[in-house]
Amino acid sequence: MDAVSACAALPAGDGAAAAPLRDALFRDLGRVAYAPVWRAMQGFTDARGDDTPDEVWCVEHDPVFTLGQAGKPEHVLAPGDIPVLKVDRGGQVTYHGPGQIVAYPLLDLRRLKIGVRDYVCRIEQAMIDTLADWNVHAQRRDGAPGVYVGDAKIGALGIRVRHGCTFHGLAFNIAMDLSPFHRINPCGYAGLRVTSLHDLGGPSSADAVKPVLRDHIARQFGLRLQDAPPPDLALLSAANRAA
Repeated sequence: MDAVSACAALPAGDGAAAAPLRDALFRDLGRVAYAPVWRAMQGFTDARGDDTPDEVWCVEHDPVFTLGQAGKPEHVLAPGDIPVLKVDRGGQVTYHGPGQIVAYPLLDLRRLKIGVRDYVCRIEQAMIDTLADWNVHAQRRDGAPGVYVGDAKIGALGIRVRHGCTFHGLAFNIAMDLSPFHRINPCGYAGLRVTSLHDLGGPSSADAVKPVLRDHIARQFGLRLQDAPPPDLALLSAANRAA
């Protein structure tokens, strides 16, 4: 069974809803630079125990290109004034910037009793279901993780699983300047088109989409998300450095 058909076997929009809901925290960080959030995710994941509640962080990043663990520098064509960071997620190169929702599910997959493939399918489905709320039909592609509308990519994935717990996550183009994508081969594909929900007739602000995406992520993983303050990035980053 290929990746697309494997994901198609999941119930769209239903996810883990058959199991009892688990309490988890939702933290909206607003607009924040990439590196402090990355280091804090590492610190949170390394410090968590068996009883640590799952969390979902939502953020818009300052402009940055990130290159995954196996990323090839030649896919960064002309970064110009936008910094390039080599990071510890999967995947190749992508761009983050204002108007793009980046969601970081910090989940214990063992506790949720799902595998990595299932996890990827569910975060893709959360984006697909969110787009459907604005009457935009999206789909997956075999061998190319993410979410596409026609031949254009609208949602990218880059994940890491450590000790059965996830960090990094998804990047969802809502209402942003897409021109920096022309400076890279997005996700390692030369000439890959990218699009945004706003370009497809959707909202002109990411704030209108965040609660919808939040609800679909919660539904996919059977979570009862409770609002919480932004994390202490400095404290979590310090814990990561100490480790």
